[in-house]
Amino acid sequence: MPPWITTPLTADLVHGALDLERTAHGLLPHRLPEPARARCADPQLSLAESQPSGVRLAFRTRATAVELDTLATKRAYTGAPPRPEGVYDLLVDGRLTDRASVPGGNTVTIDLATGSSELNPGPVGTLRFTGLPDRTKDVEIWLPHNEITELVALRTDAPVEPLPDRGRKVWLHHGSSISHGSDAESPTTTWPALAASLGGVELINLGFGGSALLDPFTARAMRDTPADFISLKIGINLVNTDLMRLRAFTPAVHGFLDTVRDGHPDTPLLVVSPILCPMHEETPGPTVMDVSALSAGRLAFSASGDPAEVAAGKLTLGVIRAELSRIVAERAAEDPHLHHLDGRDLYGEADAEELPLPDGLHPDAATHRRIGERFAERVFKDGAVFAQGHVPSGSRTW
Repeated sequence: MPPWITTPLTADLVHGALDLERTAHGLLPHRLPEPARARCADPQLSLAESQPSGVRLAFRTRATAVELDTLATKRAYTGAPPRPEGVYDLLVDGRLTDRASVPGGNTVTIDLATGSSELNPGPVGTLRFTGLPDRTKDVEIWLPHNEITELVALRTDAPVEPLPDRGRKVWLHHGSSISHGSDAESPTTTWPALAASLGGVELINLGFGGSALLDPFTARAMRDTPADFISLKIGINLVNTDLMRLRAFTPAVHGFLDTVRDGHPDTPLLVVSPILCPMHEETPGPTVMDVSALSAGRLAFSASGDPAEVAAGKLTLGVIRAELSRIVAERAAEDPHLHHLDGRDLYGEADAEELPLPDGLHPDAATHRRIGERFAERVFKDGAVFAQGHVPSGSRTW
């Protein structure tokens, strides 16, 4: 074994988190700051924000071997097949070099039919990467996007230092489980991570599974987070939860944008409407689990609302897209840095024919790649809204 050097885990080594909680084992990355978490009474959001989508350890070193001790909290669902182990991606000088999982950890077993859960404690595990090139290099270890991960210890066979500023712009993004990563292959292949890589920007991903619900404390967290580009992907979770009617939705969107603008008055801000989800295009929520599919060992969802209720203000994806387009056009008269992107340009009818959503709601790995590539093409390319050096000339729809 090499002569290990243990480096203290400190905030300057952790990128993509808004807060680090000191635990009995080490550091727990959070994607919402403590004041926001204090106002959150939703267990779903508490779970989602503590899953480190987009969070990575980043440092410069000559090390050829790296070990990272972590304590994962993994999920299992009663009646469903076991979930795959969380994946860690190793990048060396920006290139994916290796991929691994860590055994052990805690397990939370969730009964989707009753909402109950049970925690079974487990041991700390060790991630090991060897055979790294023997030269000074930038190393990133991306944490599993869908698995709570406490950072316990970092060991290398050469000294480690924080990455110097590489001059990259910061992209702050908020969205649903699709932005969180849903069924992506790994943390660097969620669509926001892919888009950030193609766009050459640093990602802060506030994609929260089931929890993009226009919460004011999320808006305040975004207001207070330094960023060069900001995007908001709004819609699907509001239909899933049947949380509000059109009367409440419109002022909630305005309020969210107003709060973000309090801290970022001139930052390019892109509002993205939902990608195509056939079951909710014209049928409102709530979204329900398909019990017959669960008994067959797979997850599937369906829309339980009545299309006739749209006239009374119930939300569908079609209603939300139309209202977001109208809101952005109205506000853009006084905000030339505000833009709109129809989510169907990222995943639309032709895509659904070729790459249908496996459970009716979430994209698979191939679809994440398609969405990420299209977002980068439409948003980060030269002359687009997030292109570096872009000068706005009035709001545009991308």
